[in-house]
Amino acid sequence: MPAGAPRIFVSHLAGVPVFDPQGDQVGRVRDLVAMLRVGRRPPRLLGMVVEVLSRRRIFLPMTRVTGVESGQVITTGVLNMRRFEQRPTERLVLGELLDRRVRLVDTGEEVTVLDVSIQQLPARRDWEIDKVFVRKGKPGALRRKGAALTVEWSAVTGFSLEEHGQGAESLLATFEQLRPADLANVLHHLSPKRRAEVAAALDDDRLADVMEELPDDDQVEILGKLKEERAADVLEAMDPDDAADLLSELPEEEKERLLALMRPDDAADVRRLLSYEERTAGGLMTTEPIVLRPDATVADALARVRQQDLSPALAAQVYVCRPPDETPTGKYLGTVHFQRLLRDPPFTLVSSIVDTDLPPLSPNTPLSAVTSYLAAYNMVAAPVVDEIGSLLGAVTVDDVLDHLLPEDWRETDFEESLREESAHG
Repeated sequence: MPAGAPRIFVSHLAGVPVFDPQGDQVGRVRDLVAMLRVGRRPPRLLGMVVEVLSRRRIFLPMTRVTGVESGQVITTGVLNMRRFEQRPTERLVLGELLDRRVRLVDTGEEVTVLDVSIQQLPARRDWEIDKVFVRKGKPGALRRKGAALTVEWSAVTGFSLEEHGQGAESLLATFEQLRPADLANVLHHLSPKRRAEVAAALDDDRLADVMEELPDDDQVEILGKLKEERAADVLEAMDPDDAADLLSELPEEEKERLLALMRPDDAADVRRLLSYEERTAGGLMTTEPIVLRPDATVADALARVRQQDLSPALAAQVYVCRPPDETPTGKYLGTVHFQRLLRDPPFTLVSSIVDTDLPPLSPNTPLSAVTSYLAAYNMVAAPVVDEIGSLLGAVTVDDVLDHLLPEDWRETDFEESLREESAHG
């Protein structure tokens, strides 16, 4: 829903059909999933519980919802068909928030929640519950004129998290704004029991981001305490190179069991990475760079670069290849750097501005040569191409640094080091 669109009351979404981009119905909305936050901050809407045609209830993240309008929900068409399982920090909006007795902050009067409204935040993909529709009077009392009113979420108390709340909920709400690397540092210093509780309460995408920043031992420990299907979900949400690094630490039998539970396409990417030596371009690369066909335009390239989930290193350049677009691609034609995209008109074909002088890496290039390559060409990412000219992936500078720094670098409180250096500067 575009920014500035009117808010939607969740009761209007119950039973609404869900369609893929081709217009085929994939299911119906049965509930919405929200995460409560400390104090009176509006809850974040995580996604929808969708009942698919087989009557299985699955989770549809709000990041994959492209439209909520005219009595229908439109998705990207990418659905995880595993059964929805509610987590400790999650609340079912229809099932747990409606009909709840809460109090108005100003008067202390007890009211009943009839509905809540959701709204997409401007210029972001995040959604929040922003309004609460309540009725005054005792439960079951007849409605009368003036008895119902709509108030801000912060104007009521009774279902938001309290500062002194126990369990992982308050802890997660406290750490919600932390970057993945900072939250990983917090988790590393928790007890194993507490670390497992917090990991279990994080959603898959957030846990995947944090896992990528944890030391190997912590990653293996956390993965081992998750149910196998959940562990496979988290591995799918991780970057393929990070998932491959984690799986390489596991016994062969456990590794194969988790790969079998992953989606075939995700598992194939990880298996390909596992086939290369760890300290080579093939072992370091990600299999998900930005790939464009020769007939794509600068406007197409910039649209891909703007995707907020991309790391700065991957967004620094696009790779022009013959079809197929996914790695391993058709013939690799060259690279177009972000700065060049900014200098040319939007209608320019990327094939006309491609840099063909930059030699690609082979998957067997050793780490020392990869490091020299990035330094010599002042690059933050480099293409990896096989012997028949197909693009296999890209090596980014952050992955190279992970293997150049001391093994315990993630355990260092680098923020404290920066503060000390600044104080003595």
